[in-house]
Amino acid sequence: MIGKEQYEAAVDRAVNMMADAGIVITPEERTRFEVADFGLNELEKTGLEVLTDVNTDRVCAKEIVMFPRQTCPEHWHPTKGTKLGKEDTFRCRWGTVYLYVPGKATQNPGALPPKGSEAHYTVMHEISMRPVEQYTLLPDTKRWFQSGGEGAIVSEFSTRSTDDEDMFSDPRIKRASEVT
Repeated sequence: MIGKEQYEAAVDRAVNMMADAGIVITPEERTRFEVADFGLNELEKTGLEVLTDVNTDRVCAKEIVMFPRQTCPEHWHPTKGTKLGKEDTFRCRWGTVYLYVPGKATQNPGALPPKGSEAHYTVMHEISMRPVEQYTLLPDTKRWFQSGGEGAIVSEFSTRSTDDEDMFSDPRIKRASEVT
């Protein structure tokens, strides 16, 4: 849960980062930013700033702004019955993002799980992305990601986003953002 002032400050910071990267948004888009602290109340360590461009029954596009060393916690998009989980492609637009997926653990990784939450991060194969690099994640694939020291902006292109169905390794996580 975050306060209104913290929400506004995070949106201002995210919008400024996008402008510095040459990404223009409208005043109306600014009002649609989601600031996700995942219920941990540690936005600088664990959180995201997200602008959803479109989310239909078939496709979704989002802009994800990450402050320096900010982490999206380990999660996956599960298949439910005959409905496949979300498939998504990340494309780094600015900065560096370290994406972790199943596979052989990377020696000397570019990022580490947030202190105090290490037990909830189980996949450690690193995909390091800089601008124009992209990576596609299939449904049911565990992943977590963290920006580099300057932050990052990532475009996400996916099948329909159903954030409320995401599964997290950390039972403390609350996906729905709460602003007081």
